[in-house]
Amino acid sequence: MAFQIVDIYERLDMEAQDGDIEGLYELIAEYPNILEHFDNVSFCETPLHIAAEKGQTHFAMELMNLKPSLALKLNVSGFSPMHLALQNNHIRMVRGFLAMDSSLVSIKGRGRITPLHYVAQLAVHVAVKSQQFMAFKVLLGWVRRVNREEILDWKDEDGNTVFHIAASMNQTEVMKLLRNTVNVKAKNLDGKTAMDILETDKSPIFPKATTLLRSAKERLLFGPSMTLAGYLSREPSTIEGKNKLLGLNNLSKTKQGSRESTDFRNAILVVAVLIVTATYQAGLSPPGGYWEDDSPNDGHTAGQMTMSFNLALFFYILNGVAFFSSLYVIMVLIIGLPMWMVLYGSTAALGMANYASYRYTFPHLDGSFGNIALALVWFAYPVITGTLLLRYFMAFISNKRRRQGVDFPARYFSSVQEL
Repeated sequence: MAFQIVDIYERLDMEAQDGDIEGLYELIAEYPNILEHFDNVSFCETPLHIAAEKGQTHFAMELMNLKPSLALKLNVSGFSPMHLALQNNHIRMVRGFLAMDSSLVSIKGRGRITPLHYVAQLAVHVAVKSQQFMAFKVLLGWVRRVNREEILDWKDEDGNTVFHIAASMNQTEVMKLLRNTVNVKAKNLDGKTAMDILETDKSPIFPKATTLLRSAKERLLFGPSMTLAGYLSREPSTIEGKNKLLGLNNLSKTKQGSRESTDFRNAILVVAVLIVTATYQAGLSPPGGYWEDDSPNDGHTAGQMTMSFNLALFFYILNGVAFFSSLYVIMVLIIGLPMWMVLYGSTAALGMANYASYRYTFPHLDGSFGNIALALVWFAYPVITGTLLLRYFMAFISNKRRRQGVDFPARYFSSVQEL
C-alpha cells in the first residue's frame, strides 16, 4: 500500500512537469483526496511548485483553481510557487498568479523575502544594467519610502549588488545616490568589491568613478570589511549588550519570544515614563511652594522655593537621581526606533528646561559653601544630561557602522529597532 501511495505522487509530479492537465484529472478521478495530503504537511514540494519552476502555466492555473491553498505553501527551501516562477523568469505564470490572488506578492519566504521585494531587487538591477537612470530613481524612492533599503544590498547570481553593477558600467550618478545607503565593502562571488572592479579596468573612462568611490569610502568611518564569522567573533557592542538584556536580539528569536520581549519592553517604558513625569512635576511644585514676594531682609525673592537651602539640595539630589535614572532607561529603549532622533532632541530639551527652572527657583545661601554647592550642581546637571544623551547615541552609531562593514545581508542579524 505504501508503494502504491508513493507511485501516485510520483505520477502527480510527472504530470506537473509535463503540464498534463488531462493526466491530473485522471488521477483525481482515481484518488479524489490526492490533493488533501499537501494541507497536512508544513513544508513540501507540491505539484504547483513543480509547475511553477518548469513554467507549466496552464497546469499551474488549473491546479491553483482546484486547490488555492497550494499557492501559499513553502517548499523545503522556503520558497512559494510565486517565488519559483519569478526566479525562473516565467512572467506569464506570475501574471496568472496575480490575476487569481494578488495577495501572493506578500508571502514571506526564505529570509523573509516576499515576491514583491524580489521583483523590486530585480527591477533595480535591470534599471542600472539598462542605464535607465530615471527608472532607477523611481525605484530607489520606493525602496526608501517603504524602509527596505536592504534590497539594495541583495546580490544577483554572480554575487553582485546594484553598487557592483553601477561601478562596472561607470554609472557615476547611480553611485552618488547609493554611496550613503549601500555597503560599499560588499564582495561578489569573485571576492571583489566595487572598488576592485574599478581598479581592475584601466580604461580612461573610469577615473571619475574611481575618485567618487574612494571619496565615499573615506566618508564612511567603519573599518575594513569583515565576514559574518569575523563580526560574531568580536566582543558584543554596548548596544548589543543592551539588546540581549532586553531580549531584543534577532539571531534566534521566535515569534513568541519577540512578542514577549516587546511586552516586557513596553512595560518598562511605561514605568519609566511615569517616574520621569512624577519627578519632573515634583521639581516644578516642590514642598512648601514658592515665595510670592521679595524680602531683602530674609534673603529671598519672588519665585524662589520656600525650603531652606539644605533641604532643597537634599530634595533635588534624590529627585534628580530618580529623574535621570528613569530618563536613562527611556533613552536606552527608544534608540533606533522610528523618529528616535526627534525623541532624543525632545529629551535634551526637557533636561535643559528642568535645568533652567532649577537655576531660577533654587534658594540662595550666602557664604563659600553655598556658592561651591550651587556651582557643583549647575555644572553637574548639564554634564549628566549630555553624557546620557551622547553615550548611547555614539554607541548606536558605532554599532550601526560596525554592522555596515560586514559583508553579509544585514536582515539576518539586525536588532528589532533596526528592522
